[in-house]
Amino acid sequence: MPLSRSLSMTSLSGVLPAWEEAELPVEDLLLFEVAWEVTNKVGGIYTVIQTKAKITVDEWGENYYMMGPYFEHNFKTQVEACEPPNPAIRKAMDALIHNGCQVHFGRWLIEGSPFVILFDIGSAAWNLDRWKGDLWETCRIGLPYHDREANDSLILGSLIAWFFKELTDQLGDKLNVIGHFHEWQAGPGVILSRSRKIPMATVFTTHATLLGRYLCAGNADFYNNLDKFDIDKEAGERQIYHRYCLERAAVHCAHVFTTVSQITAVEASHMLHRKPDVVTPNGLNVKKFSAMHEFQNLHSTSKARIQEFVRGHFYGHLDFNLEKTLFFFIAGRYEFSNKGADIFLESLSRLNYLLRVRNDMTVVVFFIMPAKTNNFNVESLKGQAVRKQLWDTAHTVKEKFGKKLYDALLKGQIPDMNSILDRDDFTIMKRAIYATQIIFHPEFLSSTSPLLPMDYEDFVRGCNLGVFPSYYEPWGYTPGECTVMGIPSVTTNLSGFGCFMEEHVSDPAAYGVYIVDRRFRSPEESCKQLTQFMFSFCQQSLRQRIIQRNRTERLSDLLDWKYLGRFYIHARHLALNRAFPDKFKIDPMAPLKTEGFRYPRPYSVPPSPSASIHSTPHHSDVEDDDDDEPYDEDEEAERDRLNIKAPFCCFGIYPDPGPSQNPDSCSEAQFNCGVPQGSILGPLWFSTVLGKLLPKCNTL
Repeated sequence: MPLSRSLSMTSLSGVLPAWEEAELPVEDLLLFEVAWEVTNKVGGIYTVIQTKAKITVDEWGENYYMMGPYFEHNFKTQVEACEPPNPAIRKAMDALIHNGCQVHFGRWLIEGSPFVILFDIGSAAWNLDRWKGDLWETCRIGLPYHDREANDSLILGSLIAWFFKELTDQLGDKLNVIGHFHEWQAGPGVILSRSRKIPMATVFTTHATLLGRYLCAGNADFYNNLDKFDIDKEAGERQIYHRYCLERAAVHCAHVFTTVSQITAVEASHMLHRKPDVVTPNGLNVKKFSAMHEFQNLHSTSKARIQEFVRGHFYGHLDFNLEKTLFFFIAGRYEFSNKGADIFLESLSRLNYLLRVRNDMTVVVFFIMPAKTNNFNVESLKGQAVRKQLWDTAHTVKEKFGKKLYDALLKGQIPDMNSILDRDDFTIMKRAIYATQIIFHPEFLSSTSPLLPMDYEDFVRGCNLGVFPSYYEPWGYTPGECTVMGIPSVTTNLSGFGCFMEEHVSDPAAYGVYIVDRRFRSPEESCKQLTQFMFSFCQQSLRQRIIQRNRTERLSDLLDWKYLGRFYIHARHLALNRAFPDKFKIDPMAPLKTEGFRYPRPYSVPPSPSASIHSTPHHSDVEDDDDDEPYDEDEEAERDRLNIKAPFCCFGIYPDPGPSQNPDSCSEAQFNCGVPQGSILGPLWFSTVLGKLLPKCNTL
């Protein structure tokens, strides 16, 4: 059956090009997606598979199953146990259960409610030595006894390969199974399934190469030396050679190899010696508000709550105007160099100087990163307690003041303002000022936190700019989350998200996505560029920031799984064609690629810097009556829809990295317009204030 595929320029939701594709006969196919993070929140892959579930279930219905390890607590809290609807799957599970291996089935309680098949690794651990022997006989990969994670991945992979063998035996001549495996922990499942010649189509996705992450964390000049590394030597020195071998074997065993970004595709071709067949960018489930600009209202509400936190954190030293204060933040793993915390701190130092000399704006910066921390900083706990007590005291005194004022006015008297507050009132206020001892239980970015009672999403909405100048970031969900919430962000051309935006948006900075060049510039030049981006952002007026947030939010359709899910569809089509070429055919005249498109530059951004940003700084809390930038949100959005450029880029072939953004060739308008899920325990959370040298700046 032909699997012809084409892209149409017909708009998706009025914005994106729809994909007209001959549908696969999903009623005759079974799709299994395998990942260590199924119902098990460990890292970013959890976000990928959890958010993608809805659109995949919409396409595949009850023929879509997720597979991963069984953990009792996760199963009890996240899964509703039920019976599999397919009798072949029930029989395959029973075959394992009758041999002493526990297998659990249910619906994952997330959007889409996908079926999950979870394998109890502990119940099958007695087979480990035998399965290690099978792995060695198959591909000469040996696993050391002390690497618990690698051993567990082998047990999981062996159980999954066993399950697929039983399942395909039950299905007989129906060649209709697709297995999609994520990351090296699922690699043994691919290796064993192919070595045992199980009749199924396989896809393997790497979200980041093992060795690439290690090398970058070790401060290696990674991207300039990709072709110079002795891969085996580097992996051996870091004692991950066996893991690297599992990853590389899985890459070469799969019918189709995919990765999440073009920058990771370049990396994988050198580290794993196979060019990805398809690039499958990571998406999000984007929910649009029925009322336009509702996200702007949410920004104002959340920002007010952050301001309350700042009042408590810097109590006694709050000598800056919160109405002229911007909130920047960085979030992610506590990988100081990989996540760009080093260059961010240096740029903040330079920004501090520029703000003190040339601007009256203040910037408060939050570092939100998990680390080995058992408690909050006591001084910060004190600050929040004192802030709340001062607020309560002020309300108490205000009520007494109002009653006395009211009584005096009823008598026709003008009250003596010196006597309207008595000695007790002054005593209450003094006690509130000097009370500093308190203990709170530490929590992190949750609505019940004693410090900042906000969830991560609300916190992001309340900030003005997310800054993520990562050196190693295969995709980068943090700037993507900012974008869908209408919050400008800074990323780099070494992140998958940054490369994706450079390809799909003509002028990312105009849409609120600043892209720092960390690939073709020296660290010093990158630092200067980041400083310029942040300083230019601080120069914007309130009106300009509102316009920019509107533009940023319009890019959210580009990151929706409704659009990005098409790349996974193409990967599955290609895998079926390669596994069963006689049954599933692709038009040989059609190139094996998927096509993209490019957002135009917003029409209201002028080609010269004259009207985009004023040459002198101005306050952010005042609308500029003489602001001559033409702007109408509805009109600009409609023009964006009508003026989308023709497709220009290709996925599914190995792409060369595109040209970097060169500030010397960009207009000032491009420079100056500019742009972790849930709770994370054990935070290292710094607050830094720029623009003022404060005597107190606590860390948590």
